[in-house]
Amino acid sequence: MSAPTEVLTQWIGEARWFGGKGREWTLAGVRRVGELPDAPPGVRVVVELAEVAYAPSGEDQAAESELYQLPLAYYAEPQERLAHALVGEWDDEEFGHAFVYDAVHDRESMALWLRAFAAPPTSTARGLLHFHRLPGHELDLQAHSTLFSGEQSNSSVAFGEDALMKVFRKVTPGVNPDIAIHQVLTEAESSHVASLYGWLDLVDDELGGTDSTIQLAMLQQFLRTASDGWDLALASVRNLFAEADLHADEVGGDFAGEAARLGVALAEVHADLAAHFPVERRDAAAVAGLASAMEQRLSEALEVVPDLAAHEARLRETYARLRALDAIEVQQVHGDLHLGQTLRTSKGWKIVDFEGEPAKPLAERLRPDSVWRDVAGMIRSFDYAPRVVALTGGGVDSGGEAEQRAYRAGEWSARNRAAFLDAYTTQRGQDLDRTAATLLDAYVADKVVYEAVYEARNRPGWLSIPLAALKGTQ
Repeated sequence: MSAPTEVLTQWIGEARWFGGKGREWTLAGVRRVGELPDAPPGVRVVVELAEVAYAPSGEDQAAESELYQLPLAYYAEPQERLAHALVGEWDDEEFGHAFVYDAVHDRESMALWLRAFAAPPTSTARGLLHFHRLPGHELDLQAHSTLFSGEQSNSSVAFGEDALMKVFRKVTPGVNPDIAIHQVLTEAESSHVASLYGWLDLVDDELGGTDSTIQLAMLQQFLRTASDGWDLALASVRNLFAEADLHADEVGGDFAGEAARLGVALAEVHADLAAHFPVERRDAAAVAGLASAMEQRLSEALEVVPDLAAHEARLRETYARLRALDAIEVQQVHGDLHLGQTLRTSKGWKIVDFEGEPAKPLAERLRPDSVWRDVAGMIRSFDYAPRVVALTGGGVDSGGEAEQRAYRAGEWSARNRAAFLDAYTTQRGQDLDRTAATLLDAYVADKVVYEAVYEARNRPGWLSIPLAALKGTQ
């Protein structure tokens, strides 16, 4: 392929899904690794991998690199309908002169992907792409594709009301937990996830010198009528703020029942994961290592957020209690759970996006962890929702006093955190004993420290939210 480096560099750098913005980087190379079969004359739909190399961040730092997936549609003639998705125009060594477009915007290209999922070919052009299909659902091959515009790190394409394909943009050799976990939960007939229909692997022995697999995409059930959990929580808070004389349990939009049902759903998902993935017991040395990692994150955070210093002693006491534990159990968990990773359907709550924390390396995201990390993430999310509304002032007609808004935000948060946690522990048949409470406190503290750094760097106006939690005013 002879795509102009400067063209692809500009396009990748401006893409919503590119994670290297703000860093110094170069395009180290682009390699075509697969081609979709049965394209019409004058069209070629390919998958290319772009290697992005970052400059070392210090004298002792090695250069880093990342791989990004580029699904591209090559056309012999310009396509006016795809003008908004034009990557560039160049001479391709195999295709000839080409007008090249981002394929996820192209319904003709996406139809090739859907047909390949429906009837996985025994081989694709170049023999590197392998489509996998789970039985039990017949795909609607007449469905038109629609690209979701709000996606950040990946590209999601809906096929009518039938299926949703997530195209992973930044890819890493190895098993993607989003696919692995969805497969297990789908086969276990879990009612709390969107069913997995299939996935796409790239098997390439040029990666690392040995046979390696990169998982490029997954196809799953499209929950078209589902409501985003975060949006529902914000609506409930606004309803409360609009009723100046009522408490959280008195307004029509009380969320506690939904919070409890979400706690049950998470407990059942954790039980299914424990039944199908290894459950390990970590000894005191491993627990001490976990505490040390949290302490290190705090030390680094103090340099970014000086306001954390007022809470350092109490945070370190929390981590010290964690260090004193003899052992803990770990298993496969979600790893990045919050209200934005949930959907409410007519049949109950669904939990989505099992990729784990995107900023962490894949090996770390695949590592078993305590279920209390997920619980802590949701508890923090229940605290964020009312405080975001209080800060932004949406729907408030209670006089606008900041103190009153903060009080009502705390009331909503406490009620829903308690409902969620009580339902979770009841469903698990496990009281919040000393070990569980210590773990939960430590994971919540660690999450708050992470939030403080994130807000300081990205949304300074929201830094008061994690700091309020540390002051004990949740």
